[in-house]
Amino acid sequence: MKLVVIEGSGKRDTLKKYLGSGYEVVATKGHVRDLKSKTLSVDLKNNFEPQYEIIPDKKNIVIDLKKKAEKSEEVLLATDPDREGEAISWHIANILNLKPEQKCRIEFNEISKKAVENALKNPRTINQKLVDAQQARRVLDRIVGYKLSPIICKAIKPKLSAGRVQSIALKLVVDREKEIREFKPEEYWIVSTDLSKKDDKQAFRATLHSYEKKKIKPVSKEEVDKIINNLKSADYIVSNIKKSKTKANPSAPFTTSTMQQDALNKLGMSLAKTSMCAQTLYEGVEVLGEGKIALITYIRTDSTRVSPDAISSARNYISSKFGKSFIPEKPNFYASKKNAQDAHEAIRPISIEMTPERVKPSLRDDVFKLYKLIYERFMASQMSPAIYDSLSVDITANNYLFRATGRTIDFEGFTIIYNGVASTADDDVKMPRLEENEILKLLKLNTEQKFTKPPARYTEASLVKAMEEKGIGRPATYAPTITVLALRGYTIKENKSLLPTELGELVSDYLDKYFKGVINVKFTANMEDKLDEIAEKGEDWQNVVAKFWDGFKDLLEGADKTSEEFKIKPIETDEICKLCGNKMLLRESRYGKFLGCSNFPACKSIEKYYGDQEQKLVGVCIECGKGLLPRRSKKGKLYYACSGYPECKFMSWDIPTSEKCPQCKEVLYKKTLKGKNVLKCIKCNYIKDEEEI
Repeated sequence: MKLVVIEGSGKRDTLKKYLGSGYEVVATKGHVRDLKSKTLSVDLKNNFEPQYEIIPDKKNIVIDLKKKAEKSEEVLLATDPDREGEAISWHIANILNLKPEQKCRIEFNEISKKAVENALKNPRTINQKLVDAQQARRVLDRIVGYKLSPIICKAIKPKLSAGRVQSIALKLVVDREKEIREFKPEEYWIVSTDLSKKDDKQAFRATLHSYEKKKIKPVSKEEVDKIINNLKSADYIVSNIKKSKTKANPSAPFTTSTMQQDALNKLGMSLAKTSMCAQTLYEGVEVLGEGKIALITYIRTDSTRVSPDAISSARNYISSKFGKSFIPEKPNFYASKKNAQDAHEAIRPISIEMTPERVKPSLRDDVFKLYKLIYERFMASQMSPAIYDSLSVDITANNYLFRATGRTIDFEGFTIIYNGVASTADDDVKMPRLEENEILKLLKLNTEQKFTKPPARYTEASLVKAMEEKGIGRPATYAPTITVLALRGYTIKENKSLLPTELGELVSDYLDKYFKGVINVKFTANMEDKLDEIAEKGEDWQNVVAKFWDGFKDLLEGADKTSEEFKIKPIETDEICKLCGNKMLLRESRYGKFLGCSNFPACKSIEKYYGDQEQKLVGVCIECGKGLLPRRSKKGKLYYACSGYPECKFMSWDIPTSEKCPQCKEVLYKKTLKGKNVLKCIKCNYIKDEEEI
């Protein structure tokens, strides 16, 4: 009997279908060994040596694993195909005393018969470079979490935290809000004409483009009035007609970030919901008549690469269903971004035969919608471009040039199944048949006052896009990073937009003042590159950490010595002090908000504050992404309900996070145990120290 070790138990049944009776599958349910909790567990004086221990609630799993390994003829480590998975395999190999040269590591990008059989035929040694990259990230994040958070708590308020990547995401949101505040709108005007042929009533609109061959954009009513006066008696003459065929190419298949963006923009799914649905599709679902099967490839990827077999299957299916004209002469290939790890394929369906229609009866509605999106995006990526008949007409009047444009679909191409092309107001404009030098009839002159708009606030989707473009974080970190900002009370969601709270701005401003050298976009992106170099070139991970620490420790010392405080200012209330008659101020301590006399320290009167217990958002709904509100049951028990009620009826006794339990893949919830903030799985009791986020 051979022993196969995996991470999540959710894919055990899917995998066993392809392994057969000669294999036993054991799930570690995530990491079994990690840095010691409650201490830094990184020896800063001894080359940053990490101090690992068996995770307390994994001791029984380790005991069971050792027993089964002793009885097995071979141990194969099949943890997830990423750096985190490689590190888990490395820890297990150490625990089981497997030799470094032993070919015990197998990996597959999808849980399919072909992929699993191929993995079994090609075991390899553990990739130490990938392990070291994960160790570097783990140690860096532990150092930042344990060293920076206490200083922020001292300067601002208790129970705060700052993370290496989290702080940059917060800075993006805060900087955008400041941009919006400082933005000064500028006036401009749009001038257009409604025209028709002399003998026809069919009207079309042309917009002012230029004057004496120079582009013109009126900025005042006076300027517009002058233009209108010059146009009232003018002849409107067709000076140029340009007809052309234009193409719109399909988008690449999904990466983690583009999937998250499209799921929010097209389906309205939060990052947390998208991550959970994608995990379900990857691990496997019970499909009627098929048993438990996985439907999509690995979900944490920044690559747009696709296997030749998948491309061939897609092209054959498209040709048979839509016709040969819907597939390009040569397959479509897409370049990945410059900083992409490109370790895995793009996210795609494992089998083209598993159409959305076929699996719909077996899937929850939200899981089905995401699968349909993934399936159609991939299929479209291998289809022919859409072709449009485009028309551009120039009309002159007293040295002014107006332009009317439009386009109509000539060949649907990929848009027949997935419309990823943004439409405009000029699309599908119906225009009469015109000829050059033809004089048109003026029906109406239109003017519209406009003002420039500030940049839009970030949504979860656009923040993910910005993080990816700037090289901040990696596919697996986008959703947890953005969600933790809300859990910390640093951001709130207003409709789909992310706004920084007063606390969020204080934290960001403090970091910007005292830790700008390491908490900035360029430095963080460069650190991601350094981690990539460890994984790809075998750079010494401890040297990378050492260089970071040399600069970081000086900043810590400087910030710790300052007496400057970034406190939230007390808010005056209408409550009157019962001792001296002065107004009470709303203040905040490590124990929460309270009312204190404005005459402090002469008067030390304080009172409990209950005012906003039912209004303050305390977390993020895992169903729709809106904020959670604390509520009281009829018996007085505290629970948390979605602020989007009654449209969303989600509720929970604890505050959920976007993180999933590494043991059972259920949602982790915020709890306080022995005075310490932790994330806990309410199903299997797995616990994670919240300071490490």
